[in-house]
Amino acid sequence: MIRVLCLSTLFPNVARPGFGRFVARQAEALAARGDIDLTVINPIARAPWPLGVLLGNAAERAVPEREVWHGVTVHRPRFVHIPQFGAPWNPGLIRRGVMPLAHRLHAEQPFDLVDAQFFYPDGPAAARIARALGLPLSIKARGSDIHYWGTRGFARRRMLAAAEQAVGLLAVSEALKRDMIALGMPADRIAMHYTGLDHELYRIEVHAAETRDEFGFSRDSPLLASVGNLVPLKGHDLTIAAVARLPGVQLAIAGQGPELGALRALAARLGIGDRVKFLGDLGPEKVARLLQSADAMVLPSEREGLANVWIEALACGTPLVISDVGGAREIVRDASAGRLVERTPQAIAAGVNEVLSAAPSRAEVAAHAARFSWDANAAQLAEYYRRIVPTPSRASRS
Repeated sequence: MIRVLCLSTLFPNVARPGFGRFVARQAEALAARGDIDLTVINPIARAPWPLGVLLGNAAERAVPEREVWHGVTVHRPRFVHIPQFGAPWNPGLIRRGVMPLAHRLHAEQPFDLVDAQFFYPDGPAAARIARALGLPLSIKARGSDIHYWGTRGFARRRMLAAAEQAVGLLAVSEALKRDMIALGMPADRIAMHYTGLDHELYRIEVHAAETRDEFGFSRDSPLLASVGNLVPLKGHDLTIAAVARLPGVQLAIAGQGPELGALRALAARLGIGDRVKFLGDLGPEKVARLLQSADAMVLPSEREGLANVWIEALACGTPLVISDVGGAREIVRDASAGRLVERTPQAIAAGVNEVLSAAPSRAEVAAHAARFSWDANAAQLAEYYRRIVPTPSRASRS
């Protein structure tokens, strides 16, 4: 039995049930195996007084400090965070908020490994915790942590120092692995670790047309789905502009975020407000039903590692129209999976037209997702842990 202390700022909670759902699914699958003893520390940001009073910390206060989340023990210590300006200090503030708990848990029953599930701020914070506990360190890169934070000097320096300390690093795509190496991380320590997939949930559904009635879409016109936070990097504005070039095509956008008002206004200004619906933050079941009922999933992101929704859409038999970023070429390997397009409304519209015209069978599309599962994800992760955790440390826990 290997005991892993997992640090992740990405993890669902009662206030944000969809936040970091993919990290939770990985943890659940790993814990279910029985050969890895996993404890998650999910630090929760708290604005300092009096800023917290002005902004309101009601959502943060509703999150319990300890709970069992679908079979996984999750601790949620608080750390001080200055909104918008706190990024340079977050690793240190997280370490300060987490360290007393980490020391106590390690004293009660020693861990074998500290594992960070995001590279910034989690990685540098986990590095300091691992050093204080005298434990080996692993860090997983997922996309924006490398592509965004890796361009910020203060973050890049700390990320590289943490990578140098780590005995193992994980990347969610081959493309991201190359980007990590280009950033200066040690190539010989980086292993591939693809995402998982719930095949019971994300699958072809023969009655999917009925879902269009539920969401208020016509069964007779093409439907595009776009699933992602309403933030600029997801390119929802480009998708809306593309739909304006596609007469009769409907668009369902699932997600929430600060761009909602601007995106609504854009759809209205382009005269397609009646063809674009904003569905908010849907749970996994409704996301699956939306994807099952759509003719294509469109997401022209500025950057990604390997987006879970790409795999989920394919598993539902829904082809992709996505930008050529991150591990997109590892997923869209031929035309039956969809199209890779430039991030312009013209290119997106052309890609949609090609996919709708080609109309591959849903079974043909779904075959591209067959190799992904949470069981395979957990098995690969458990084997990786066994490779990087020193044998004497493991023996001492038995």
